[in-house]
This record gives sequence, C-alpha cells and structure tokens, in this order.
Amino acid sequence: MIEPLQLAWIAFIIFLFLLLLVLLEIHRINYRRDNEVMFGTETFDEKVKEIAFTDKERRTLEKIIRTSSFENKDAVLNSSGLFEAAVSRFYDFRNVFSVRDETVDAVERIREKLGFTAVNPLTQICSSRQFGIGDRIDLILDDGRTFKHSEIIHRSEKEWFIAYDGSRGSALSFVGKEVGIKWTRPNDAVYSARLKVRSCLPGQLILPHTTNLEKRQFRRWVREQVSIPVVATLPDGSTCGGMLFDLSAGGFMFGLPLECRSGLHMNIKFELPSFGEENVEIEILRNLGHKNSEFPSYFCLTAEFVGEFGWTQERVLQYIFEVNKGKNRSKKA
Repeated sequence: MIEPLQLAWIAFIIFLFLLLLVLLEIHRINYRRDNEVMFGTETFDEKVKEIAFTDKERRTLEKIIRTSSFENKDAVLNSSGLFEAAVSRFYDFRNVFSVRDETVDAVERIREKLGFTAVNPLTQICSSRQFGIGDRIDLILDDGRTFKHSEIIHRSEKEWFIAYDGSRGSALSFVGKEVGIKWTRPNDAVYSARLKVRSCLPGQLILPHTTNLEKRQFRRWVREQVSIPVVATLPDGSTCGGMLFDLSAGGFMFGLPLECRSGLHMNIKFELPSFGEENVEIEILRNLGHKNSEFPSYFCLTAEFVGEFGWTQERVLQYIFEVNKGKNRSKKA
C-alpha cells in the first residue's frame, strides 16, 4: 500500500512534469513568434518602405508587433486602435519607465508618421498618448464637484503633465489620489477617464497614460434649449442686452431688441452655467423677426461662432453633454 507521503511525491513530480511541458510550449510559441516569418510580412514591408521609417523606427515597430497578440504583421499599420493596443502591451511588458528614451521617441515618431495622433480628424482616439501639448483638458477634482479648466503642458510616452493653479489646494495633496479628466474633440465626442496622480511639480499634476477612455459621442451640433442672458457689443462699440434661446457648438439662436442684418459681425458675452463667462465673435445668419412669444420685443436671430472660438466650442459641447446626462438620470429615476 502506498503511503500518503509517497502519493504526495508522485503528485508533485507529475505537477513538475506538466509545468515543464507548459513552459516548453510557451518557449516554442515565443521562439516562433520572434523568429518565424509572420503573416502579412510582405504587405508590412511595402508599407514601411512607403512611409519611410528610419532603421530605428522599423526595429522598434518590429518589437512592438512581436510583443502583441496579432497574427498579421501589418495590423498595427491599419488602425490606431490596434496600434495603441500593441504599444500599451509593449510598454506593460517592458515597463515603460525602463524603456530607453530613444525607443520611446521612436514610438512617438511612428505614431506621427502613421497619422494616429488627435491632430488627424479621421483617426480613432484610443489612448491619452494621442493627445497633444496645448490641448484643453477639464480637470475634475473633489468627486466631480469642481471643474478646473486646464491644458496639457508636457507629454511623453511615459506620462503627461497638466497645468494646475493651486486653487483647490496644494498640488502635492493630490498625489496618489484619483482625479477625472475630460477632453472634448470638436465634431467627435467627449473623452473622459479617472486617473491616479503619480507626482507633481509646481503648477503641474503628473498623470499616467491610459487606454481606458470613456467616449460620449455627439451628433453634429446637438442643440439645447436655454434661457441665458447675453450682452452684445455692436461694431460701433455700443452694447445691448438680449437672451440666448438655443445653443449648439456650431451656432445658436438669440434675441435682441435690434433688427440686425445678415452678415453682421459682433461680439457677445454670456455666462455658460458651470463653465463661466464666454466672450466670442459671431456672425448673424438670419433675422427671423418676432418669433418668441416670451420675448415679443426681441428679434430672433440665428448666428454662428467665428474667429477664435475653439475653447468656447469645447465648453458648449461639454455643457450640452452634462445637461443631457442629467436628463437621462432624471428619466431613469
């Protein structure tokens, strides 16, 4: 009769044998992946030649592909989503902070040459590494109660830096805590995420990168009914008060006690709820006459933003997003 100790040793030996088989299979798969010709190699070579990658960029791209789970070698060249997934896996496998600077610089150049940055309006946004220096970011502190309008002041493949003015306490107090970020891409969507602050510098919060971006899609210029007081400054410098009736990121309808002609340029100033004062140049598109029964003395005017209105456009998009999110919550309740 076999003793319990002998059974234990037999079971242990069988376990070691099975473990050895698994390790050998993993080694065989990795060896094949690192050395055998992958499917799509010919297409990959043609695209690499066409894009004119440097030797360093090509070698780096090879490493990224070999680390990924893709069977087709040219897959990462066809989609920003696949590229960012492969890059993220490569950085996780190597530990991004241990990767040499020349390698991460090569990855950044590859992304730019492929047109996979947010600058390209046709590319899909899948990672914060696609954001650019100077991009406007909403920094959400204190469990979402405070919006801090900010911007990206530095970005590398390893981390990114967002401006912070200290209005909600020392930057050091946020280290190790989660903050929310929101980035609006005009004509596309609002992207958001929750990230833990890695470190800080005077006037800066340092955040890790993420591929877990929540995307809230917009239709093209969704309009929201509003009643917001507005002050218009006419070309001659005079001012008059009015009211915004509806609002979108592309334009709006508002009322003034003046009959304005189409094509007239003026500046308007209004307080966007939760986002602060906006002061932007507009062009009158149409004069619809006295159409609003609540303000019978006002002429209803349709207008569009002109000049430098990108920041206003982003905040209007986010305002509409927050209003509609609140409506959806009320319906569910």
